[in-house]
Amino acid sequence: MAEAAPGKEDEFRSTNQTAFVVGHTGRTGMALVEELVNRNIFQKVVLIGRRKLDKYEGEKYSMLEQKMVDFEELEDYVDEFKGHSVGFVCLGTSRAKVGKEGFRRVDHDYIMKVAELAKSGGCSHFVLISATGADRNSSLLYNKLKGEVEAECADLGFQRLSIFRPGLLIAEREESRITERFFRVLLAPIIYFKPTLVSVPVETVAKAMVNIVLEPCEEPVETLDNKNIHRLAQGKESGK
Repeated sequence: MAEAAPGKEDEFRSTNQTAFVVGHTGRTGMALVEELVNRNIFQKVVLIGRRKLDKYEGEKYSMLEQKMVDFEELEDYVDEFKGHSVGFVCLGTSRAKVGKEGFRRVDHDYIMKVAELAKSGGCSHFVLISATGADRNSSLLYNKLKGEVEAECADLGFQRLSIFRPGLLIAEREESRITERFFRVLLAPIIYFKPTLVSVPVETVAKAMVNIVLEPCEEPVETLDNKNIHRLAQGKESGK
């Protein structure tokens, strides 16, 4: 898949901007970190999470800086969110893993606290992973929480908010979610014949998330569905 034109990357790189990533230990987050390292458009990328990963040691990852935080006490880590022009958020869990209250705490409360700290810290472009079907008025908890987060992030007034609504994420997980396995089997024929219709590899999402930073801002809030994520990853206009 194509990357953005080299001229755009060189121009952006010359501005010496920094970014942070929250959710870098998940599969989408890991794919994003690799894309950011390979593209090398930021002067520095700060990975903010509960633990450090040994895999990010060595010369290849010298542009990365890992910061450990307690998500229950994020207000104690204000400085970690200061001075970054771009913030990437790939944070998320499942109700099956942590229960209803735990799901709300991670997928809503943690994300919103990150967004608030990012905004107060000077972040101008907030890039958020949401999900297909996000709707604050939905009767389904998952869709409802995703929709609430989208709306509340928009209310914060970022100079630019990019919301990604991928379909079924395709990735090899050490801990495969039961619901994901079910839908991957159920949708296997569609995924095979129409791979961009309902699913997307995490590497494609990561490429699109980096490409969106290099594209001009047309609207302060932009939402990309699964089809447009594929298009943006290929270096095409998304038709937002």
